[in-house]
Amino acid sequence: MDPRRTATLTGWLFIATFVLSIPAYFIFYADVRDTPNLITEAGDDPTGSVAIGAVSELFLIIANVGTALVLFPILKRQSEAGALGYVSARLVEQIFIAIGIISLLAFVFMRQEGTGTPALGEAFVAIYDRAFLIGPGFFAGVANGLILGFLMYTSALVPRGMAMLGLIGGPLVMASAIAIMFDVTDRGSTLQAIATIPEFFWELSLGIYLIVKGFRPSPILETPPRVIQERNVGVA
Repeated sequence: MDPRRTATLTGWLFIATFVLSIPAYFIFYADVRDTPNLITEAGDDPTGSVAIGAVSELFLIIANVGTALVLFPILKRQSEAGALGYVSARLVEQIFIAIGIISLLAFVFMRQEGTGTPALGEAFVAIYDRAFLIGPGFFAGVANGLILGFLMYTSALVPRGMAMLGLIGGPLVMASAIAIMFDVTDRGSTLQAIATIPEFFWELSLGIYLIVKGFRPSPILETPPRVIQERNVGVA
């Protein structure tokens, strides 16, 4: 295990998640999300943009899973249950991303077949929206916020002040998703945007830090690793 190489690869994978996810949601899927009646062959054909977005998100799934798998050998030295929990939560998140991809690909397919109706278009877009809410909108807070934030904080692999962003941002992201489920606020509202800020900067800063600095010295990077509790009680 080369900690510097692992840190660099993890950092680039986190940066890739931003590059792959943001254009798909805000650019390539925008027409379909805003105009569900495109399924009736009215207006411009969204096939190309949806296909580009789908391919982008397929690689997003690979990058997201990669962040968990690459970190697993190191994080399990801190907490095997925590590391496994991170991988599991990340996989659940990807399942819902995949459901969203399938819903929009089905939208395009129904348009191509000439069998789409406005109600069906609304249904496919609603499935995408709710899948996004549960996946990146909730489980990203569980995985990258709570679990990864906790593991990074207790292991001190990155500055603890930075890891606190995850411990704060994760619950906020989860709470905002639950608020949307109960119709307390709307998706895309100012409240949700504010709630995602700490999580956004946690993931972005983590990626940049790991690329530039790598991991900080920690007992779990030693061979054989010392249990982290030693450092917490002041043992050199």
